[in-house]
Amino acid sequence: MPDTAKQSTVAKVVGTVTAIAAATLAQRILSAGWQATQGHKPPVAEDPEAGITFTEVLVAAALTGAVVAMARVLAGRGATRVAARIEAGRAA
Repeated sequence: MPDTAKQSTVAKVVGTVTAIAAATLAQRILSAGWQATQGHKPPVAEDPEAGITFTEVLVAAALTGAVVAMARVLAGRGATRVAARIEAGRAA
């Protein structure tokens, strides 16, 4: 039973760290791409800039949410595989 608890802890730690790193990287890449194509940073709802339309804010929010969520899912799946390999190495 302790082996299952250790594997779960390792998987959680690796998964959390990987998900945070993947989400941060995805957001930075998306921000750089937005700036390259639109000429400014992605807008946020609280942006005081008058030239930003609600539609642009909505598109930026939806795109950011989708990309970050997908990066977290993929990172979590990869982290689960890595954690399983680490635990298999410990057991051997």
